[in-house]
Amino acid sequence: MSWTRGPLAALAVCALLGGAAGCGADDAHGRQGGATASPVGKLLDDTDERGRHYREVAEKGAPEVSVEVQPDSDDSWDVLLTVHHFRFSQSGARAVPVAGRGVALLSLDGRTLARLRTRDHHLPGRLVPRGTHHVTVRLYADDGTVWAVDGKPVQSTADITASGAGPTVPGSTPGGAGSGTEGAGAGAGGTPTAGGSGRRPRAPATPRPG
Repeated sequence: MSWTRGPLAALAVCALLGGAAGCGADDAHGRQGGATASPVGKLLDDTDERGRHYREVAEKGAPEVSVEVQPDSDDSWDVLLTVHHFRFSQSGARAVPVAGRGVALLSLDGRTLARLRTRDHHLPGRLVPRGTHHVTVRLYADDGTVWAVDGKPVQSTADITASGAGPTVPGSTPGGAGSGTEGAGAGAGGTPTAGGSGRRPRAPATPRPG
């Protein structure tokens, strides 16, 4: 008696193993760990300042973010995020876009300071020189693309005014991990550093539309 290795034999094996699930049907749909790896949204030609393409999704159920910045007693700032239809990915997440998931990048006057994986962040006062500045938080998918709606990035900006004299914002350097944040690293700008010096208090931040 001889065995025939062909499509019919393969189907028989699949049936014995429990149908399509026994033949890796989940892999065909790009699933791993419960998260779909299939394309999400539509990639646009528009990019951010670092050349990351916008990933446009429908307005209904799209990620949302708002940012509030308040002065702290040690001449630093507390950054608080409010998100909807969005959850932060853990460090080491696969570089695959998953609907409503990713990280937030925090920037000051267009200079990226940190990659956030939690809703709060402590911004050292020495990173904020005297004057009025724009603190922006923008949402990114895990593959580095920018979540967008109607061709605009999903982000929020708050204005803050520092009354005490301070050094200029430092240049971009590779960063390390922190509590709930990561240095922006390659392709994402600079690194937050801990600390701050006791200077005169600042006026509260004034949120403005993203």
